[in-house]
Amino acid sequence: MGILNVTPDSFSDGGCYLDPERALERALEMEAQGADLIDIGAESTRPGADPVPWEEEWRRLEPVLRRVVPRLSLPVSIDTQKAEVAKKAVDLGVSLINDVNALQGPGMLDAAAHAQVPVILMHKRGEPKNMQQGIYYEDTLREVVSFLEARIQAVCAAGLNRDKILIDPGIGFGKRFEDNLILLQNPQAFHLLECPLVVGASRKSFLKTMAGSTPEALLAGNLAAVAWAHQQKIGMVRVHDVLESVVLLKTLQGIRGF
Repeated sequence: MGILNVTPDSFSDGGCYLDPERALERALEMEAQGADLIDIGAESTRPGADPVPWEEEWRRLEPVLRRVVPRLSLPVSIDTQKAEVAKKAVDLGVSLINDVNALQGPGMLDAAAHAQVPVILMHKRGEPKNMQQGIYYEDTLREVVSFLEARIQAVCAAGLNRDKILIDPGIGFGKRFEDNLILLQNPQAFHLLECPLVVGASRKSFLKTMAGSTPEALLAGNLAAVAWAHQQKIGMVRVHDVLESVVLLKTLQGIRGF
């Protein structure tokens, strides 16, 4: 899953693709590099970020989606927590709803059930403005798995089939360094939920703690996380560095094939 942020304030590439033509160029570039899916978001969820009204989120998104969706041969997903945005994006041809709030926002369950497109349910604690403050878990793995299990049940009860649900442990969203490692180290606990597992570790601060924050070091850390995900049979990785990630995965698959 290639990341395309059309925001002024995302932690990694904020402001780079606000212009719809530049966003289209980047989407086409990621398609050529081997992405399977392009995930477009217009509200930053970095730690400390302020919320954005749905009208402003849609103002940023609409011209991008109108350009990108018809031009790609890949599916496009929308990264949003808001029902109004999700509905309008699906009307423009978006194929998946990626919600960091696990469809808990007003109207989101109904919007997803009506759209009948796949959804990604992510775990997080708090809101971006405060989610990295006062973090505490008694049992990180159990609590995250239990939350996702409950959300799967709620989404199914709302009318979406389980085979349309993917889950994301929410690396970096209300998590300490050690929490992120616990979640990555135990994918089997999420596999038991019988929904494809998505991991978005790309350029997150916990990787900087281990790999360093220079662009070269962080890229190496990102690729280590992608390699780990492949080894652990994680279904999808959400990345900024599409070309390098695709080359890594093709090389691993090639070696394994021989």
